[in-house]
Amino acid sequence: MVILGAGFGGLTCAKGLGNAPVRVTIIDRHNYHLFVQLLYQVATAALSPADIAQPIRRIFRRYRNINVILGEVTGVDAASKRVTLASGRTVDYDKLVIATGSSYSYFGHDEWAKIAPGPKTVDDALAIRSRLLTSFELAEIATDPEEQAALLTTVVVGGGPTGVEMAGAIAELARYSLARDFRHIDPRKARILLVEAGPRILSAFPESLADHAVKVLTKLGVTVRTGEAVTGMEPGVVQIAGKPVRAGTVIWGAGVQASPVAQWLGVTADRTGRVTVNPDLSLPGFEGVYVVGDSAAFAGRDGRPLPALAQVAHQQGTQLGRALRANLAQGTPMPPFRFRNRGNTAVIGRNSAVFDFGWWHVKGWIGWVLWGFYHIYLLTGFDRRLVVVLEWLWSYLTFQQGARLITGDGGKK
Repeated sequence: MVILGAGFGGLTCAKGLGNAPVRVTIIDRHNYHLFVQLLYQVATAALSPADIAQPIRRIFRRYRNINVILGEVTGVDAASKRVTLASGRTVDYDKLVIATGSSYSYFGHDEWAKIAPGPKTVDDALAIRSRLLTSFELAEIATDPEEQAALLTTVVVGGGPTGVEMAGAIAELARYSLARDFRHIDPRKARILLVEAGPRILSAFPESLADHAVKVLTKLGVTVRTGEAVTGMEPGVVQIAGKPVRAGTVIWGAGVQASPVAQWLGVTADRTGRVTVNPDLSLPGFEGVYVVGDSAAFAGRDGRPLPALAQVAHQQGTQLGRALRANLAQGTPMPPFRFRNRGNTAVIGRNSAVFDFGWWHVKGWIGWVLWGFYHIYLLTGFDRRLVVVLEWLWSYLTFQQGARLITGDGGKK
């Protein structure tokens, strides 16, 4: 059996097959499992990459039947039951689980990716952190007031959970952590714009929770602009509703695009690139092929595809791993997947988050506590959980971010 991807879907599926009488091969282009949902905290200097990542081999070292291959998938030959890697190597399979996740969609403007990275990978998060911190450093030595103001302006595109969390975190970084560290600028005057093309932010949440988020963000100093789309972009300038805005840092969080599963297998995909799967998560017309997580279009109880959330991938991978184990060992039929909503959440800032359980809406401090427990639960490894709790506690008590390093190209664009 071959599992493509070591995100939540692939990871939990493989764990369900741990030490079973079947050989399992996990293929991932990185040697670590990454908690993508906390990458915005790496981008805003609250956490380091190692705080939210765990080596894949370490996770599976106690499972003797699981092998790990570092490589990037470039194709799947379903007729020959073979996976091709970028290196030219091929891996045969009898059953295949595709859990390759998603990336950000720039809606036909892929050239914007270099100007406005989104927090999907460690490299992206570190690039955002470097650009953000470098903008403050350049503003410190700028002599032109207009140039200084531009450098202290950050534009976050997209009003979903990622954009809201990013905007709130940047505001707290500027107003608390950096407030007394500069001599010629006042970081508290940094301008943060959260731009959403739709009529409101957090469109997947109840309107009352979205309204609460706007109030908290506004109090933090974030300017929320809804009903305004980004129409153009070049280094240092963003066109918002046709009007130019100079900005030192631009961050993308407006949409996602599934991995090229449809292209690999030659099947039809929806507008975000996801492929429709059967109730048991198998791919129609492909024997022994299953798709989970962000690349799978699985209809929920309301008939709409489940959102691309960590909890969806986690639950799908967990059930699929257990079902495959029982099927291979005892011939047990593959059961249909049943999603249990554990709640949709977004943290807005210090002491405030929103949590939508469907039947119960939580906001403010209680939501913030629940958000913390939820994310600690999803982290892989006790040591990572302990480290993140201690980092959060230190930041909460001291108002300081501990990972304010400019790395790589120094944030140059």
